[in-house]
Amino acid sequence: MRRIRYESTGGPLLLEEAPVPEPGPGELLVRCEAVGVTLPVVRKVTEAAEPIPLGGEIAGEVVAVGEQVARFRTGDRVTGLCFGHGYADFALLHEAMASPVPDGASAVDALALVRSGLVALGALAAARPEPGETALVTAAASGVGQLAVQLAKVRGAARVVGAVSDAGKADFVRSLGADDVVAYGDDSWGDPVDYALDAVGGELLAPALAALAPGGRLVAYSSGGGTIQAYDLLVGAKSVIGFQMARIARGKPELYERWRQELWQLFGAGTLKPAVHGEFALEDAAKAHAVIESRTNLGKVVLRP
Repeated sequence: MRRIRYESTGGPLLLEEAPVPEPGPGELLVRCEAVGVTLPVVRKVTEAAEPIPLGGEIAGEVVAVGEQVARFRTGDRVTGLCFGHGYADFALLHEAMASPVPDGASAVDALALVRSGLVALGALAAARPEPGETALVTAAASGVGQLAVQLAKVRGAARVVGAVSDAGKADFVRSLGADDVVAYGDDSWGDPVDYALDAVGGELLAPALAALAPGGRLVAYSSGGGTIQAYDLLVGAKSVIGFQMARIARGKPELYERWRQELWQLFGAGTLKPAVHGEFALEDAAKAHAVIESRTNLGKVVLRP
């Protein structure tokens, strides 16, 4: 099979031949039809101290199952988060991280909707939104952000502000249902909001926190790190909440499943419409990474093995 690897921090990405892996206990072997390209995976290449497997979101058909697998069998279509080599023709997926893909939905539909939608729903739930509150979503044009904007509206937000790296993304974000769009470098992000869903971190934490009204909540779910001064929380009675999807998938499988079903219901009703920026061949993974690094994507970036 083919797979993508890299040998040193910063790349380049290399296409190589490798043996098809064998599923161990609790694992599925999936023939990949679509692979998600995300900022956390791109950061592995540019920032990790040493090369590590390029895992991430995959969708495709189960071609073999390991011992102790109970929910899936050969021929099932699944999507989920792969912790090993995911940029490949075949990848291993732990059963706990796998979700079934319903009939009539494509692999790209599943990839754009499920994992990103679960993160968006989880971050939104962590914010404890009340109907009529106002929301801020950073990276609003990203794979997760585009769904977070739509889901905030579904959950009753009276006003949703999308924050983006480039004002040229404003029309796209408004088409998702955002009432206002701001660029990261703007002097003001408008009227304060009740909660913020932050996918960026780093230097953006400070303005995102400043955008909160007194008593507001910021949910941080990025891999970008960053530091917040305790005084900035105390002075406005604000709070910061960390969210990690893997904790829900492993520790609360019933909630994970309920959220997954909600996403497909909203998708089927036409209420939730994930956008795909572009599809790239596996051998063009470097081009897909360049799109993410340039922050120019409007929606999900996908590899097609």
